[in-house]
Amino acid sequence: MEIVLETNQLEKKYKNFKALNDVNIHIEKGAIYGLIGRNGAGKTTLIRIICGLQEPTNGTYTIYGKDSPSDILKVRKRMGAIIETPSIYKEMSAKDNLIEQYKLVGMPNLDDIDELLKLVGLEDTGKKKAKNFSLGMKQRLGIAISLASNPDFLILDEPINGLDPQGIIEMRELILKLNKEKRITILISSHYLDELSKIATHYGFLDHGTIIKEITSFDLMKKMKHKIKLKVKNQKEFVKYFEENQISYEVIDSKTIHVYGKYNLSQLIMDLSKKNLVAEEVHEQEESLENYYMNLIGGSKND
Repeated sequence: MEIVLETNQLEKKYKNFKALNDVNIHIEKGAIYGLIGRNGAGKTTLIRIICGLQEPTNGTYTIYGKDSPSDILKVRKRMGAIIETPSIYKEMSAKDNLIEQYKLVGMPNLDDIDELLKLVGLEDTGKKKAKNFSLGMKQRLGIAISLASNPDFLILDEPINGLDPQGIIEMRELILKLNKEKRITILISSHYLDELSKIATHYGFLDHGTIIKEITSFDLMKKMKHKIKLKVKNQKEFVKYFEENQISYEVIDSKTIHVYGKYNLSQLIMDLSKKNLVAEEVHEQEESLENYYMNLIGGSKND
């Protein structure tokens, strides 16, 4: 499998503060890689280094296998990026913004601008100035601008920040289309975990400047716990039953117990009832990406 981006013990230090500490990530060609971390975890610093806007203090990185400064500079032409907010000319239309970008990156002709506008859903904006666009439209225009040089690796830093539900859906559909139809490898930095779980194929969990886990979405789904939430009165009797039958459980509070594992809900209820153990409430749940992340970093203990 071809590796688009790889970092090796990447470090960024500001005086006595380490924004990044021995960061190792691996992004395969064709992936949608979700970079997850709270605000201040180091996501934007990492992205700025990859894009050449900052230099690492220590460590190395490769893009498409290239590691020398001159070679990385060349392969960055295959990259597009939006860091924080998209850079657009607010007094220009979407089409005029793209014309300026095409000139800037030295594209030989403007023939495919209309197709690009259609790709990002801005084909009907006409001469409307970008300053009058919704936030979602501005974000999609930013992506169109980043696609002007026809990249096959796209970096998006918090692309759905501030978007309304419709804007989030439109952004999700666009990202999936770019990945599946245009075969663009995408790195997305985000703390909107529920949304990220709908599109990512790989994850990197960043905390306090360090990658603490890399995992594919397939392996993550196998690790995420299935649980049955029970509301009970006679908690001690339930705990005794679970202990005797080696059933994985967790006492949440005086009335709540979580049972983990792929248990048949109906069968579990029947088995409990045979021991006169009847729950007041029963809910079957799948663990969310957010819960997995919080368990991984130790919840609020790391704040």
